[in-house]
Amino acid sequence: MAEPSRRVWRPGRPLELAATLLPLRRGAGDPAVRISAQSGVWWATRTSAGPGTLSLRLVGGEVEALAWGPGAAWLLERVPELLGAEDDWSSLDLSAYPWLAEVLRRHPGLRLPRTGRVLEAIVAAAIEQRVTGQQARSSWRGLLHRFGEPAPGPMLELRVPPDAATLLEIPTWDWHRLGVEAARQRPIRAAATVAGRLEECVDLSAGQASARLRALPGVGVWTAAETLQRALGDPDAVSVGDYHVHDVVVHALTGRPRGTDEQMLALLAPWAGQRQRVVRLIETAGVRKPRFGPRLAPVDIRAL
Repeated sequence: MAEPSRRVWRPGRPLELAATLLPLRRGAGDPAVRISAQSGVWWATRTSAGPGTLSLRLVGGEVEALAWGPGAAWLLERVPELLGAEDDWSSLDLSAYPWLAEVLRRHPGLRLPRTGRVLEAIVAAAIEQRVTGQQARSSWRGLLHRFGEPAPGPMLELRVPPDAATLLEIPTWDWHRLGVEAARQRPIRAAATVAGRLEECVDLSAGQASARLRALPGVGVWTAAETLQRALGDPDAVSVGDYHVHDVVVHALTGRPRGTDEQMLALLAPWAGQRQRVVRLIETAGVRKPRFGPRLAPVDIRAL
């Protein structure tokens, strides 16, 4: 096995590595992302230079980055961007909610990640449309194990997500075996068809990028927001239309057990431009909406 390329980066301020990169992981069994207290964070992705694997560990205030594969140089160059080096929370005013200010005080190293990989983010988001988290995670794992490829480097269980050409070659019946019905296949195929144009979103403003994403069939405000949060590190993208987020935000900020998207947006309005940062703080605080009944039952689309 080839020796890894290496980079050491000093953030110059607190950094919570696992908490920052946690949104990239699609469940504990994600074949592309591994997060552990012992080995740090591992990420397998497909860069513009080819597949690559990135290993990140915090050692004495420095980030030790190792990378393997054709995408190694691309990954190492973008370590600061991935870890939110330009994500500035200093102007976030939480004075109206002292408990949120306390969450930020306890987590000064929380940042919004920016992967720069748009196709991977939108495919994962499309898979998560209108299904339970358990179903989505199962489909994502199945996609990578069946149509991805082994990641470069020593972490043998890691898989690189499939490229655009492979996604377009997957027949409908295989998508159904993965638990992804036609309505969710549509945005994935559309995204893969114009993958090059989508990757250009990293050089656009958030508004321009959102408009480009939402021009795709089957991509609405929720899917676009979920993509922008991860690929661009958009500090304002809110997942409107999510099954849980509006309830959690409304409950956190008002104490009411349930809420609507409209109520959530009204509550977040004072933080325009930084609304995703507030949502991340609420999630980091561990706020959960009260349960009143059984969880949403999963539907096996393969039986339809």
